[in-house]
Amino acid sequence: MLPPTRCKPAITTVSLGQAGLHDIRYKLREVARNGFEAIELFYDDLEALARKQSGSANPSREEIQKAAREIRDICQHLRLTVLNLQPFRFYEGLADRKERDRILDEVLPTWFDVVHILGTDTILIPSNFLPPDPVTGAARTVGDLDVIVDDLRAIADRGAKEPRTVKFAYEALAWGTHVNTWEQAWEIVQLVNRPNLGLAIDTFNVAGAIYADPTTPSGTTGESARANLLASLQRMATTVDLSKLFIVQIVDAERLESPLQRGHPFYVEGQPSRMSWSRNCRLFLCEDERGGYLPVVEILQTLLNMGWDGWLAYEVFSRTLADPSPETPAEHAARAVRSWRRLRAALMLPKQYIPFGHLEAPSTNEKLGRVLNKKHRNVKLETIRTRVQLPA
Repeated sequence: MLPPTRCKPAITTVSLGQAGLHDIRYKLREVARNGFEAIELFYDDLEALARKQSGSANPSREEIQKAAREIRDICQHLRLTVLNLQPFRFYEGLADRKERDRILDEVLPTWFDVVHILGTDTILIPSNFLPPDPVTGAARTVGDLDVIVDDLRAIADRGAKEPRTVKFAYEALAWGTHVNTWEQAWEIVQLVNRPNLGLAIDTFNVAGAIYADPTTPSGTTGESARANLLASLQRMATTVDLSKLFIVQIVDAERLESPLQRGHPFYVEGQPSRMSWSRNCRLFLCEDERGGYLPVVEILQTLLNMGWDGWLAYEVFSRTLADPSPETPAEHAARAVRSWRRLRAALMLPKQYIPFGHLEAPSTNEKLGRVLNKKHRNVKLETIRTRVQLPA
């Protein structure tokens, strides 16, 4: 049996519906109605609200602030904690150093505004995957470790100078151009050596880089996939300083019926296959009926054994999020609730070890239907809506 933990579930707002298609205000209400107590705010949701409020395709700094204040007020009313703001894309390792400076001087201050308005303290930075220049084909990022470290040190130092220190969590995306494993990200975090820069670990990106390969018939990197993953998890357990782990995200993905190569519905010319797979096929944990197959529970077990007792945030990207149905946020929130219950059973943890909070309300469950036919390649969506009475 795993050691006791105070972990609670959170959810990234993108996991409930595509930004711009599904209003963040409605998504927040579904988060609370299904019993979650914390969110990770996707910047795209904030920006979509600012566009709607202002009528501008490019909202000003003041318009972004206004949208952030509305989100803050809704979260306070619903008693939702905002854990972080994300993702701060395409920053570190830029070949164009003037663009790097522009981001620090012109973009970052708006993010600081939002962080302070929301009452959070953390920004997530994913590893850079900016593609080559579409006209010249020239690389727009560099893999020079010194440059990447210097960039992350510079942004951490800016955060340290804020009235309330802003932290940054660096995440290795499985399709990152130069940094695509947690080991690389951890090495960089150590080299940066700033107290407000730490690590973000996403179970999909860990498994997706080491264990899985959507371009192969098996969906794995080969016969040694599991052994390689276990060796990596052993390194994680023995080398990562838990105080430098700022964010843990939990997510699975579906095994494809055919390799993701040219001709596949998800194939995009010039786009990394793992990125295409991630954008279309992520799942909540323990959704075996949808084809989930990654050993993400083992990754989570490793983190819990290390002593992680913070939030566990669902971050799901999927083609199902583009469903324009107004029920999409409710359906995905209900899937997250069911996933959490299954996860607790999979980890063989008693209720008191991973509390559900408001999620533990079986008497309020209302079954909506066994199978809903959807347009997205006949994806079967089994949904259970959980109605939770929020505190007054």
